[in-house]
Amino acid sequence: MPRNDTIELGELTDSTFYILLALTEPRHGYLIMQFVEELTAGRMQIGPASMYTIIKKLVAAGLIHPLDGDGKKKSYLITDAGRDLLCDDVRRRQAIVEDARFILEGEGHV
Repeated sequence: MPRNDTIELGELTDSTFYILLALTEPRHGYLIMQFVEELTAGRMQIGPASMYTIIKKLVAAGLIHPLDGDGKKKSYLITDAGRDLLCDDVRRRQAIVEDARFILEGEGHV
C-alpha cells in the first residue's frame, strides 16, 4: 500500500509521528526540525522538503492547522483529531514493541 495512505489508515510514518509530536506546541518549520533532532538525539532528522510535504498533507487531513503569524514564518499546531491520531499511534507502536519483546525475551535476546 502506498505511504500516502498511512494517515487515512491511522498509521503514521516516523517523520509524520515526530512532526505531530512537535506540534503539540506552536512551531514553525525550522523549530519543528530542531525539536525532532534534539528530542531524538540526532537519530531522526527531517529535511525541509519532506517536512513541508508532510505538513501540507497534515493540514489537508485536518490534523494540524496553521496559526496567524507575522508573515515570515508560518507556525502550526496540532488539532484535536491530530492529537487523537497521535495517541492511537503511540498505542499501536507500544503493542508492536510488546509483541517483539515477547518473542525476543523468549529467545533470551532482550
